[in-house]
Amino acid sequence: MFEQAFKNIDADLRNEAGCTTELDYTEQTSWLLFLKYLDGLEQDKAMEAELEGRKYAFILDVPYRWSSWAAPRDKDGKLDHIDELRFGSQAEKHELSHLYEAKIKNMGNAGRNGGEYYTPRPLIRAMVQVIQPRVGERIYDGACGSAGFLCESFDYLRSQPKLTADNLKTLQERTFYGKEKKPLAYVIAIMNMILHGIEAPNIIHTNTLTENLSDIQDKDRMDVILANPPFGGGERKEVQQNFPIRTGETAFLFLQHFIKMLKAGGRAGVVIKNTFLSNTDNASVSLRKLLLESCNLHTVLDCPGGTFQGAGVKTVVLFFEKGTPTRNVWYYQLDPGRNMGKTNPLNDADLCEFVELQKTQAITAKSWSVDAAKIDAATYDLSVKNPNGGEEIIHRSPQAIMDEIAALDAESAEVLANIKNLIVTGNDSGDAQRSKHV
Repeated sequence: MFEQAFKNIDADLRNEAGCTTELDYTEQTSWLLFLKYLDGLEQDKAMEAELEGRKYAFILDVPYRWSSWAAPRDKDGKLDHIDELRFGSQAEKHELSHLYEAKIKNMGNAGRNGGEYYTPRPLIRAMVQVIQPRVGERIYDGACGSAGFLCESFDYLRSQPKLTADNLKTLQERTFYGKEKKPLAYVIAIMNMILHGIEAPNIIHTNTLTENLSDIQDKDRMDVILANPPFGGGERKEVQQNFPIRTGETAFLFLQHFIKMLKAGGRAGVVIKNTFLSNTDNASVSLRKLLLESCNLHTVLDCPGGTFQGAGVKTVVLFFEKGTPTRNVWYYQLDPGRNMGKTNPLNDADLCEFVELQKTQAITAKSWSVDAAKIDAATYDLSVKNPNGGEEIIHRSPQAIMDEIAALDAESAEVLANIKNLIVTGNDSGDAQRSKHV
């Protein structure tokens, strides 16, 4: 019903507004959708207030409201394309949410930094199924991007049987919480949650890492955390001061934040680079020690290359519960049996076995268990090493790789030197032979 309208909006943005990629289309469309949605919501609230004999205080003053400045009809009296979209019924919102998710996915594949905002939805759904959030629990993502984790959690909870009116009110108002630093991601997250059915999303535009961990109180803590924090970035020294384990690696700071933000007994699923499991720097070792001693790290999902479109790094998902130390770590090596890419991405069927086996933590050719008592207390190494005949994945430190390159260079130089000597010797011998004949 609305697909053609989305295409027309993109065409207008491309032809008239100079937008060139899905990243640009999604940003502009998000603002237009948000302003139109807000205007409609405000009109509904004002009407309700009038019927109840109350006066409604509009968020936006008259000149800034969509109905005032957006010129909803062209010179022929026809609607603009955005006004063809409606948010009135749940069915309309459901269709819009699917179309909008498709735009976010395309944005993630569009290059530049679009991939920052998109975590594959099949992976998110599998993480939600493992965590199994419940109505009444508070769910949090401190680096929410396009709010994929919060939206999928809402869909999961809304599909639960026998929800009451109070349950639905709880889901609307007191369940989902997010923070996002980047302006584009923030507005996309807001719009994505609105289209999924959350009328007033609890998402704050802020840099989560500027919060000092010591300021987090019991009232701030969450029951469930689901997140894919940004990695590879470097945070300023003053930001690092907020954390007991100081490091410039953004993902490591977020992991400390998530551990602190969990209630006792709270559950988390967090995506992180697989090098976290074996890096030998002080921050990595200290963070693994903190995780194993303060939480029950019960599951590690090892994701294959190509899981994240446009990102060359390999990742793992850490599933843990706060409050008791780790006893056993169950590993699962995800192997879809094909090379994944833009035309052959991760799908829900790829993760069905993992979700099912995780319930009992069964041992198979692709899954195994490690006794925490046998983990080296000096390094707390958690490397993915399949003992069941699967491929052993060895993670080496950057220094080890550089040492190997230097050794190979030295060997190559020695070989070249020997070849040069042979050539020189051969030439000298040939010259002597020619001298004889002369």
